[in-house]
Amino acid sequence: MKVVILAGGLGTRLAEETITVPKPMVQIGQHPILWHIMKFYASYGLEEFVVALGYRAEVVKNFFLHFADMASDLTVDLGAGTVERRRRHRETWKIHLIDTGLETLTGGRVRRLAPLLSGETFMLTYGDGVSDVPLDRLLAFHRSHGKLATVTAVPALARFGNIIFEGDRVADFAEKRMTDDAWINGGYMVMEPGVLDYLSKDEDVLEVDLLERLTSDGQLAGYKHEGFWQCMDTLRDKQGLERLWLAGAPPWKRW
Repeated sequence: MKVVILAGGLGTRLAEETITVPKPMVQIGQHPILWHIMKFYASYGLEEFVVALGYRAEVVKNFFLHFADMASDLTVDLGAGTVERRRRHRETWKIHLIDTGLETLTGGRVRRLAPLLSGETFMLTYGDGVSDVPLDRLLAFHRSHGKLATVTAVPALARFGNIIFEGDRVADFAEKRMTDDAWINGGYMVMEPGVLDYLSKDEDVLEVDLLERLTSDGQLAGYKHEGFWQCMDTLRDKQGLERLWLAGAPPWKRW
């Protein structure tokens, strides 16, 4: 089963200066968040990826073109002009790096991937969010309801957290849900090839031209996940993910 990752959007402003790499290539620890996402899928045995590129596509391509060398110990013989990899990386991924256009919108990027996706169930997610959603259970849920697509729904959190007092002491400080029944699209979707029939042009938006139309047709199911999920939209998000990674046991790490 192929995993589609949307990595083609414009750069993002995670600090005062504009980041000059695609957001999926912003590092968490020593690795781009894209690598973290792929490692998570690979931990479930899903090792064939279709990465939809756009903004600064060459940055992503160069990363994977040099991945084997950069992830291995090398012996470089300048006289002989040879390079020997002495300790090889463990990844056995197959990665399709597809330039889907600089101005193409999210649904249009998926449409452009149709030749690689026709005829089989595939997974789809964004290139800027990590989670511990159990992919085996997600896939089993998708296969149980018979609809064209499943989206992972995660609790919608309010912008500001709750402070709970015991006298003058802060007893708890945590993010809160907006309401008990508020959920948002967390990515980590499963789709049948029939969804491609809903997309017709580069200007199609995934959430509007696909997910809303699937909903109208009764063809979209939601898998509720109340575990860990975090997208990386702000510098605060990036710093939070880095703290989790450096602490040694980030929730999305299964490898």
